[in-house]
Amino acid sequence: MAQGSQPPVAVVRNVTDTFFGTQVDDPYRYFENRADPEVVKWMKAHDQHARSQLARIPGRNALLEKIVRYDSSVSDRVAQVTRVPGDLYFSERRGAADNQFKLYVRQGLTGADKLLVDPEAIEKKTGQPHAINWYSPSPDGRLVAYGLSSGGSEAAVLHVMDTRTGKAVGRPVDRADYGGVGWTADGKTLVFIRLQAMRKGMPETMKYQHSQVLAMKVGQPIASARPVFGTAIKGLGIGAAESPYVQLTPDGRWALGYVFNGTQREVGLFVAPQRGVLEGNPRWKRLLAAADAVTGVAYFDDTLYMVTHKGAPRSQVLAMSLKAPDLKTAQVVVPSSDRVVVNVAAAADALYIETRDGNVKRLFKRAHGAGAAGAATAAVEVPLPVEGSFELAGEGIRSAHPALPGVVIDLQGWNRARQIFAVAADGSVTNTGLQPAGPFDAPADVVATEVKVKSHDGAMVPMSIVHKKGVALDGNNPTILWGYASYGITEEPFYSVNRLAWLDAGGVYAFANPRGSGVYGEDWYKGGFQATKPNSWKDFIACAEYLVAQKYTRPARLGIFGGSAGGILVGRAMTERPELFAAVVPAVGALDAIRWEVSANGIPNIPEFGSVKTEAGFRALLAMSTYANIKPGTAYPAVLLTHGVNDPRVDVWESTKTAARLMAATTSGKPVLIRLDFDAGHGVGSTKKQQLEERADIFAFMLWQMGVPGYQP
Repeated sequence: MAQGSQPPVAVVRNVTDTFFGTQVDDPYRYFENRADPEVVKWMKAHDQHARSQLARIPGRNALLEKIVRYDSSVSDRVAQVTRVPGDLYFSERRGAADNQFKLYVRQGLTGADKLLVDPEAIEKKTGQPHAINWYSPSPDGRLVAYGLSSGGSEAAVLHVMDTRTGKAVGRPVDRADYGGVGWTADGKTLVFIRLQAMRKGMPETMKYQHSQVLAMKVGQPIASARPVFGTAIKGLGIGAAESPYVQLTPDGRWALGYVFNGTQREVGLFVAPQRGVLEGNPRWKRLLAAADAVTGVAYFDDTLYMVTHKGAPRSQVLAMSLKAPDLKTAQVVVPSSDRVVVNVAAAADALYIETRDGNVKRLFKRAHGAGAAGAATAAVEVPLPVEGSFELAGEGIRSAHPALPGVVIDLQGWNRARQIFAVAADGSVTNTGLQPAGPFDAPADVVATEVKVKSHDGAMVPMSIVHKKGVALDGNNPTILWGYASYGITEEPFYSVNRLAWLDAGGVYAFANPRGSGVYGEDWYKGGFQATKPNSWKDFIACAEYLVAQKYTRPARLGIFGGSAGGILVGRAMTERPELFAAVVPAVGALDAIRWEVSANGIPNIPEFGSVKTEAGFRALLAMSTYANIKPGTAYPAVLLTHGVNDPRVDVWESTKTAARLMAATTSGKPVLIRLDFDAGHGVGSTKKQQLEERADIFAFMLWQMGVPGYQP
């Protein structure tokens, strides 16, 4: 492929740090200053170079056209469905011709959709892409609070709208990135999380510290809001880096104050009478600390249900009355078993329990007030129509409502597109019809092969291999291996029409669950955590070797792909075994571990990865840093780094520094490209056009480097 004019070579300006007697070189430290004209010039030049090289790949445009055709084959993509009493359904929808998700409400499952928030209309006015980060309807659905941000920044501004008139209520409130909106039963007061104001001279590491939960009368100015939970409330012992969140129970009795220590899964929890909190006289009482190992909570009628892994590596569910709260006397209502208990949600009829067998989810329900666990009160499985995945609770997910029976869940599998199902109180499961069906929802020729791979120390690592039926095991299949393996997040069966384009090109797509994921519970997660993090990429390498040994592919046709914290996985697999891969794609990758703590989001991630301020933490971070482990004179595979410049989670300099160091180090002659999007961030809020074009570039890059005919210059 003709190279044309070459982009500038980054000048080395080495900075050496010493940690516990170990010197660490940082030749491109100055890249961390994004305002430096030299850095800006380098970024723009290399982005233009990457895009020009990708655009010259034969077959790239046809691949994009196919991806767009697959994506547009369904009339609407529907997400984030929320039920509200009165038979109201809120949802985010993106039509086949739309570029961004919009917020709608409808009366009944078959009612007409009413458009509430249109980010595309805002983009036309401002010239910048906008996205809905979160939304929360009032208890009667007459109002809705939503967060809106631009350019992938996730810097959400809180708005309140009257859903009947479509008019704004009150003034917008900035620094509402986390949302965390809760409503009083009458819909007249809301609580929400607000980040502190960043004053001139404050280090960016302070951005997510000292956030507060504020209470504000709807329609009143932000100056009238008062803090009700957080470091502003003295005597609670909440740390500066801990994030507060308040849930107002719908019955008006209690306020539940959650404390999140950054990305740590275990939560702290306080309780107070709701009335006192709203009147400015909160009487908080601590119920849980992180040591209690509670990772999920649901409330119903004075009862708190808690998912905990304390003494139960695959977790169990406890129940405790808030009338006399004492964790020591909490009853086990769902005991530990071979299944992993993931989360719970409380509906009017029952407690619903999300569990996992391997990477496949199972749904159970248990009647409220059934007492302690026993044969007569055991949770009953709800058979689901698809062997796959769903979530009962999580960011933007509200499957249950305490005033309504049953749950509404998204359900999908490796070869079954996501559909939205209603689970009734009698256990019946029906498709709501909210997600329109498409012609490619259930490809008959796509299958998933589930395997377990022996790792370096004998651990058996689960991997799902998605491929066309009758795939030839001759070592010639272009193959992508994906992994993440952080925060206990598990790769569960999910459907992607984009993936069909890769399979159509003769490809195989494999998904690994190394240690660091939560596929087998707490022990598996902690097996790839801080000092044990090397197990994550060693497990990943073992999965790559399995794909080669079983002749799904060979090194010349094997690529690895990971995003965000998955950058640790693919980056360190690359630096450990560069000869094993043809192509590597870290997307918004966490690659420069030693420097995480100087970034705003690095502080919340200390519980997951550790700190350079301790020797054990430093040693662990040095081991997981791709940037620090790049060795000069090494034949590295082809690398494509992608990143949104406005990323608030992983700073773009992690990718630019790593790209510069790889370009200087590699002797293979294979390209190191960095594709930047100056109107995007971590991927949250990216438009359809941004997403599909990036995916086409990644697939085309892989096929080019794997030597697949039709993609060679």
